[in-house]
This record gives sequence, structure tokens and C-alpha cells, in this order.
Amino acid sequence: MKDLGNYRKSYDKSELLETNIPEDPINLFNKWFHETEDFGGVDEVNAMTVSTIGLDGFPKSRVVLLKKFNEEGFIFYTNYDSEKGKAIASNPHVCLSFFWPSIERQVIIKGIAEKTPATVSDNYFDSRPDGSKLGAMASPQSQIIPDRDFLENRLKELENQYEGKEIPRPDNWGGFLIKPQEVEFWQGRPNRLHDRIRYQLQDGFLWKIDRISP
Repeated sequence: MKDLGNYRKSYDKSELLETNIPEDPINLFNKWFHETEDFGGVDEVNAMTVSTIGLDGFPKSRVVLLKKFNEEGFIFYTNYDSEKGKAIASNPHVCLSFFWPSIERQVIIKGIAEKTPATVSDNYFDSRPDGSKLGAMASPQSQIIPDRDFLENRLKELENQYEGKEIPRPDNWGGFLIKPQEVEFWQGRPNRLHDRIRYQLQDGFLWKIDRISP
């Protein structure tokens, strides 16, 4: 097996200091998100890892795409009957993680998930290409299927069924809004003395800011 002990990298592209951060983590996330876009080197800057506690008691992480963020929180869309959808229904405490290696940054968000209103899910679903809409309908996400042909045949059936017609959003497909309770920003620094700034939500929607040792 390959020994990875000698893999080394020096982190020296930026810094994260208390003197240049806002009081609200959403504002800092917005700043970092767009700086990462402008810096380049990340195929999908909105790709994030979503971690849930499954019905079997084990944590599970997977990469999904962030579709919106604002002062309320972070929104992504999925099949509510999927493994992660059922996990969130059972335990809405989730963790989101962004890793932007080109700019040597991570953001880790602990939050509470809730379904977005139907109108929000409808509006986003309507904005998707028809192929993506039909794909959401064709896939019984996280369920065991016999083979690839099952999906391809189901998609063809739906293409014929909805040819020239409006494609409705399935009732079991929609958004989750993750309301942040804690947000940690990690900036790589030399000698592994990385900057870690943590925001924790307090009463009155105020944020407590601490520096954490790396």
C-alpha cells in the first residue's frame, strides 16, 4: 500500500483575522464564495458535503449542490424519499462542508434542516431543464433497482408521456433549508497553524465569534 506520510503542502494564500471579518457568518460566506469563484480552479464552487445521521445510527456524507443561500440559511434539493431525505426527517441536525482547495479554505456548517415551502420547490423545479425534471421523476432514489436499463426505460416512458406537456414537480421532491447554528471558517496557513474562526448562534440572533486552535 502507498505511504501517504510524506505528502506535504504549504498553505500560504491568505489569512483569516478577527480584524477583517463581519459579525454575521452569512456575509463572510458570501465573500468567500465569490472570492473562490473569482480565483478559479474549482469546477463547482457550490458543491458541498451533506452529512446526516441515518436510520441505522451511522453518519453518512455525500456531495450535493447548493442552490441558494441567504440570511435564513442554505438550500439544496433532493428526493424526500431518498436515504438522506429519510435521515433528515428522522433527525434534522445536519452538517454541511465546503472544501475549496484552490484557495485553501473550508467552511463547516452545523444546522437544522426543514423542508422549503412548496412554492419555493415549485419555482426551482420549473427552472430546471426538462431532462433534469424527468430524471427526478424516473429515479426512485436510494432504492435497489435491477439494472441501468430500468432507469433508461423509465426515462423513455416519461419522455413519451410528457412530450409537449408541462412537467409537474413530484410531491416527494423538493428543497431543504439548513438553518445554521454554528459556522466555522478554516483558512490554511503555513506550518499547519491554520486560522479557524467559529460563529455560534446565540439568543436574539446574535453570533458569538471565537478563534479555535488548529
